[in-house]
Amino acid sequence: MEHTVRSYDEELRRLGNTLTQMGGLAESQLAAAIQAVARRDGVLAAEIVATDMRVDQLETLVDQQVMRLLALRQPVGPDLREIVSSLKIASDLERIADYAANVAKRSIALNQTPPVRPAFAIPRMGAYAQGMIKDVLDAYVERDADRAVAVWRRDEELDEMYTSLFRELLTYMMEDPRSIGAATHLLFMAKNVERIGDHATNIAETVHFLVRGERLRELRPKGDRSTAVIAPSFDGADLDVAQEADAT
Repeated sequence: MEHTVRSYDEELRRLGNTLTQMGGLAESQLAAAIQAVARRDGVLAAEIVATDMRVDQLETLVDQQVMRLLALRQPVGPDLREIVSSLKIASDLERIADYAANVAKRSIALNQTPPVRPAFAIPRMGAYAQGMIKDVLDAYVERDADRAVAVWRRDEELDEMYTSLFRELLTYMMEDPRSIGAATHLLFMAKNVERIGDHATNIAETVHFLVRGERLRELRPKGDRSTAVIAPSFDGADLDVAQEADAT
């Protein structure tokens, strides 16, 4: 919808462009983190951590643009939905980039240990999450609610991948206690990727609201069963496996 004041349309386009730029950067951060894990590339991982600040700066810019629009344009209806949705999407993208940086940090530590067999699952999970991010950003650009819902439904499969890896890693640690250090890093990395999927799902819900003007009425599908897995014991001491992602 075009407005009588051209500068209003330009400000809305600028906001959308900033958000799209932020999304592209968050996606590329995750892609690079996946490569750093697969290649055991500590230099690339360090670059990812250093680049995280750029996403934070773009989120600040989105905040500034939104505040200006709210103060000067007093938007209503679809315009208000778009502006408020931009805030929510920017927050989710910032968290996605943070989790990608966490994966990179863990990969640096993982490189100090001998390679472990389950490590191959992290790039597979990461690639799946990256696909979710790409598709939900395309849904945002195209204002395609159906495509956003399709991404929303895919989160369950990522949860199931996480649960499967969680079980495998616990078994791996039980069979070889020397692998506990490396496996613990992998558990944290897997949890970070699972949380990236959750934030992509949040964006999908926001896109649906932006386009349709209503919330998704279905319950969010979840396939994470890791809380039901009992950790094995080593020398009589229970392994305390952290279920929350790294603090940033």
